[in-house]
Amino acid sequence: MSVPVVALVGRPNVGKSTIFNRIINERLSIVEDTPGVTRDRIYSRASWLGKEFRLIDTGGIEMSGEKMSVQIKNQAEIAIDEADVIVFIVNGQNGVTKEDEDVAKILYRTKKPIVLAVNKADNPEQRENIYDFYSLGFGDPNPISGSQGTGLGDLLDEIVKAFPNDDKDVEDESIKFSFIGRPNVGKSSLVNAILGDERVIVSDMQGTTRDAVDTKYHDEKLDKDFTMIDTAGIRKRGKVYENTEKYSVLRALSAIDKSDVVCVVLNAEEGIREQDKRVAGYAHNAGKGVIIVVNKWDALKKDTHTMQDFENQIRAEFQYLSYAPILFTSAIKGQRLDQIPELVTRVFDNRHRRIQSAVLNDLLLRATSIAPTPLVNGKRLRIYYMTQVAIQPPTFVVFVNDNELLHFSYERFLKNQLRDTFDFEGTPIKILPRKRK
Repeated sequence: MSVPVVALVGRPNVGKSTIFNRIINERLSIVEDTPGVTRDRIYSRASWLGKEFRLIDTGGIEMSGEKMSVQIKNQAEIAIDEADVIVFIVNGQNGVTKEDEDVAKILYRTKKPIVLAVNKADNPEQRENIYDFYSLGFGDPNPISGSQGTGLGDLLDEIVKAFPNDDKDVEDESIKFSFIGRPNVGKSSLVNAILGDERVIVSDMQGTTRDAVDTKYHDEKLDKDFTMIDTAGIRKRGKVYENTEKYSVLRALSAIDKSDVVCVVLNAEEGIREQDKRVAGYAHNAGKGVIIVVNKWDALKKDTHTMQDFENQIRAEFQYLSYAPILFTSAIKGQRLDQIPELVTRVFDNRHRRIQSAVLNDLLLRATSIAPTPLVNGKRLRIYYMTQVAIQPPTFVVFVNDNELLHFSYERFLKNQLRDTFDFEGTPIKILPRKRK
């Protein structure tokens, strides 16, 4: 199920970044009493009343013709296009300004739910003085104070009420997998090659794919239903508004949220870039199944060591993805494409794997006999038993005498024992210590 996206928009210096930081409970956006400090969109995950969403902080929308103002406006418009809910923030101490009305005209064109927030309503008198904002035409204004945190609970209630209903996703039992990566690594070509159909536009020009494309198909050989999620950049009214690599981050995040398994696509010709590692990290942190797909393998001049050398480089650069299988493909030549659905299915099954507690405790006995628990500051870690508490990804709780004694190195040892005993290829696994009462 996809996570709703909430965008904070408004003219410069109305307190968007302060509100963003309040909601995520972290000082991530730069806050300064100067218009235009937030230039690019900033993303973070947040939750309210048990409902998760992705929050976007945008630069202030200005109508001046200056180049930077145009770029900020374009960034904000992209966030508006991506959002499920838009929070229109105004400054309660200034009243309705011409700039607020300009922003309102942009928002009139969207059919998205819009929640109006009147910021800097820091005292009861200011909270009473919000009626002028009804003239903007977005319903009841919500008085808040980003600096003090007052009114944010009521604002978040309104935001959550406006979330789209995703009940239809629950009925879809297909295995969902996505191709993510930098522009021009061949994601769309892989989709088309697997389908045997020009379902997605393919071009050598970076950023050709402008919208996420979810393609359902039935694999006759496996007798399974799949949904492939392709991702890339954006085009609006015939103009590419920003650097495609910046935009691809939000596309990747949205695709990852909807996926059971994520295929991180690398370009064999270009090698590994920092953006590859950054995007792959999102999938790992989200607990999704991961497959590393090295595309355009046909374009390389190879000897008997080329594949092993490339795999060694991947393992060195993506150490946190040591569990992820690597597949060398060519969308153009059709090399190993038939292995992608098979591998996705295997990783999907591994991500849903459950192990009985009795079997886990037998493993625990063997593990502690191989490597006795560590002694920390004169106190020895004691592990009483282990049980699995969740899937997607598989999550295990170990009951111990003291949570602080389970050092990451011994936790890693236990994970390796689990992987050596059971097939968890392609999926992260989690071990959580819990003190036995």
